[in-house]
Amino acid sequence: MSNEACPLPDRSRSVDAAVRRMLEAKRIAVIGLSDDPTRPSHGVAAYLRSAGKEIIPVNPNCATVMGLRSYAALEDVPGKIDVVDVFRRAEYCPEIVRSAIELGINGVWLQSGIRSDEARDLATRAGIDYVQDRCMMVEHRHLAHE
Repeated sequence: MSNEACPLPDRSRSVDAAVRRMLEAKRIAVIGLSDDPTRPSHGVAAYLRSAGKEIIPVNPNCATVMGLRSYAALEDVPGKIDVVDVFRRAEYCPEIVRSAIELGINGVWLQSGIRSDEARDLATRAGIDYVQDRCMMVEHRHLAHE
């Protein structure tokens, strides 16, 4: 996976509390996880899985991803989800945050290149952790080497 898809973190800033909490998550629903191993979502999810995270694919276009059952929507996933990692365009993010709030999920992470002021405002008002325009894999690697 190239750094183009997941730019390196700005080493001059410290990793904030929300990022740390989300990186400690055990069960991560990855929305938009592709079954194409060349896609950034696949590389990030594979890395997180290798780091001991339980990955739950959420993609209505795939029955399985990485040998795991894929769910059509966040609401279809059984059990508690700790964090939602999002690989969808910004216009879909407010609805994803609304679903996360309704389901009692503690955090929403929008991957590098994805920003949504509306989604951020919804998460902030609901008091859930929110990160945007950062790569979960890159931040996890950075934290592991602090």
